[in-house]
Amino acid sequence: MSQVRILLTTTSYQDIPGAHHELLESTGIEIVRERGPLGEAKMLELVGDFDAILCGDDQITRAVLEKAAPRLKILSKYGIGVDKIDVTAATEMGIPLAFCPGVNHTTVAEHTFALLLALNRHLVEEVNFTRAGCWKRLTGHEIMGKTIGIVGLGRIGKEVATRAKAFGMNVIGYDVYWDEAFTAAHGITRAASVAEVFEKSDVISLHTNLTDETREMVRAETIATMKEGVIILNCSRGEVVNNEDLAAALESGKVGGYGGDVLDEEPPRPDHPLLTVKNSIITPHIGSRTYESVQRQAMMAAQNLLHLLRGEKPLAQVNAVAPPDALL
Repeated sequence: MSQVRILLTTTSYQDIPGAHHELLESTGIEIVRERGPLGEAKMLELVGDFDAILCGDDQITRAVLEKAAPRLKILSKYGIGVDKIDVTAATEMGIPLAFCPGVNHTTVAEHTFALLLALNRHLVEEVNFTRAGCWKRLTGHEIMGKTIGIVGLGRIGKEVATRAKAFGMNVIGYDVYWDEAFTAAHGITRAASVAEVFEKSDVISLHTNLTDETREMVRAETIATMKEGVIILNCSRGEVVNNEDLAAALESGKVGGYGGDVLDEEPPRPDHPLLTVKNSIITPHIGSRTYESVQRQAMMAAQNLLHLLRGEKPLAQVNAVAPPDALL
């Protein structure tokens, strides 16, 4: 049996120390490391001689999977978002796709509030003023008593909701799969639609998957229905907002602030409209990048990979594909 080769692209996995490194390296498999996220063109250059890919937010399209075949047998996603992967193609080709639910919700929720508090208290501007020797004091806003509308009450959305209640906020939410027990216990009002969330919220926090329905859900048409000066937070996917429409709303003041941890292109081009527009804080997709969260995600991604390499079911899987014959 030839030596197993895997492609490892996620930088968080590579950069943070922890037991995940020893776990993977102890198997004796050959690990080829690249710095993702990688676009389709780069992935097409690389694949073809790997048994498995432990990926981040790389573009794994049908073309990439076809180039990777027939040797590629396993995909192990570091994290939970799989919109950059052609899941349908992977399933058709009999490639199991493992992922890591339940490991980063606390961290992303904390980052959501970091963005919210930074926007409401002008923290970035104030720090820049004092570092420049300028004692300029801006007046901010409290979040207590404000209404936060959460689109997507999955694990992360629920963590945001519990923190919002602790800050004394009113919480409304929308999710296709409504958890009656959780929302009743935490006093969360159910909105009939995303449109209702947009209309009634002082703060809108987006925690939804990227689908045809959610793509550019924040655009000129929907922004017009929102409250004047609304704060929008996005720790889901960059594609759920229309960049140009949002930038225009920030400039006009219709949107009072935008806190985003994701963009439609990562890393972004220098002239990306959300990078320099006023009242916008963009962080480089670090919502789940804490030592604690990375170690949890990386360990689960490595365990998933090793289970599949041994012909066993992973801890969590996106598609209904049986494990391949054991490679280890």
